[in-house]
Amino acid sequence: MIDKKLEEKILNLFNNPSTKIEGFNLLVETYKQTIYFQIRRILISHESTDDVLQEVFIKIWNNLHEFKSKAMLSSWIYRIAYNESLMWIRKNKKKHEFEVETLHPSCEPQTNIFSKNAKQISVLLEKAIIRLPNKQKMVFQLKYFEDLNYKEIQKITGGSVGGLKATYHHAVKKIKLFLEED
Repeated sequence: MIDKKLEEKILNLFNNPSTKIEGFNLLVETYKQTIYFQIRRILISHESTDDVLQEVFIKIWNNLHEFKSKAMLSSWIYRIAYNESLMWIRKNKKKHEFEVETLHPSCEPQTNIFSKNAKQISVLLEKAIIRLPNKQKMVFQLKYFEDLNYKEIQKITGGSVGGLKATYHHAVKKIKLFLEED
């Protein structure tokens, strides 16, 4: 999680015309890795992720002046990345389905989960997450990988905290089912 003081520094630099570029560069350096992996977990492909990441930073550049400090800057950025990822999937549905189907074809299944190495288990988890509906996928990733609380996830994805808890619970159940089947 990004420090509130760092977010304030980024906003102050960005909102000052003489330091705007410095502020944006600091924002990119601060968030690029986190946002990259958030998008990558949704889109799978490195090339697609790079394209969407570029769109996210363009959208941030064009709209940061409108950001209201009621929420964390990181939540606002995560929301943009989430929306841009979903938009990319809608526009490129066939390509995305193909990329999911070709995910790690060299990893042959073994007889049970205990006979698999860490890489194989990671691939199985990735395949299970990919099969989730977009909302469940995003909530699971933000909770499990980013370790955000439900209030923070609510700011990114919308909905109620209770609904997000249910969404996470359903995602975990589906992942367990997939892992049991494999």
